[in-house]
Amino acid sequence: MARPKLFESFREVQAELERSGSALFRDKDGFEALVIKNPYAINYIHSYAEDTPFFLGLSEGRLLGSQCTGPKCEFLYATPRGHCMVCGTRTRWQELPLNGKLHSWTTCHFGSEAFLKETPYNLGLVEFEGAGSLLLARIKEATESELYVGMPVEARFDARPKFSITDIWFVPVKGGSSPARR
Repeated sequence: MARPKLFESFREVQAELERSGSALFRDKDGFEALVIKNPYAINYIHSYAEDTPFFLGLSEGRLLGSQCTGPKCEFLYATPRGHCMVCGTRTRWQELPLNGKLHSWTTCHFGSEAFLKETPYNLGLVEFEGAGSLLLARIKEATESELYVGMPVEARFDARPKFSITDIWFVPVKGGSSPARR
């Protein structure tokens, strides 16, 4: 096999990796590094253990939170918790509303392989009536400039669930008005 082509721009190296699978990169100090494309796959076996009802709920179009069973606490979490973080008492599953409000968001311009087709995408913290914590999920069907704090959102569920947090996302409530339109 011939020696890989030499490049001084990493963007050119990336293009060459797509073409041939290998390239040499020379940095500003003259150091040459061999760069190769080496795809790999891994099967990761994971148990959701106590969080199983949360992920089964998503596959059924239901959003479950955790509520403290302590008589003086009863804190409601929008995310799975086996025990209350306030008083330490065991929690029970509590169905959450499918509508909430956007508390905060960020637009991701880079993402893992699972999100490359969606990049850029919006991640939001959604708050629910009565819950004392927030749920992190994707916000779809809205551009970054359309999002605002307090925006009414509603849950959507994947028709072909993968038993993952990506099985749920939120979209703006149709007919909701932004602060600029009120």
